Amino acid sequence: MKSFKELKVWCKSHELTLEIYQASKVFPDEERYGLTSQIRRSAASVPANIAEGCGKNGDPEFARYLQISMGSASETEYHLILARDLGYLDLQVYSLLNDKVVEVKKMLNVFLQRLRSSANR
Repeated sequence: MKSFKELKVWCKSHELTLEIYQASKVFPDEERYGLTSQIRRSAASVPANIAEGCGKNGDPEFARYLQISMGSASETEYHLILARDLGYLDLQVYSLLNDKVVEVKKMLNVFLQRLRSSANR
């Protein structure tokens, strides 16, 4: 297994996490322990679970961690919708971040399909 830092999906999800941290800096102070914390944790969970899965023993276990990453990406997608609807993110920033989350989810899905098909051989 290669290093998680060499995986394109990890790189994309790490970049997304950095952008979400930056975008959430403008959230209201009263959201520090609410939405700001939630969106940052769900975003950071995506690359963190990819990295953790790389350190596990075998493809089935790695696939399980990729599935957890997928769940965290979906959670992040919802938090972005909530931030937009509450007026914390303008439409342009929301669209950019949402597009990146969707891209990461697609990449995770392809990666999962490859792992599962290689396990069935």
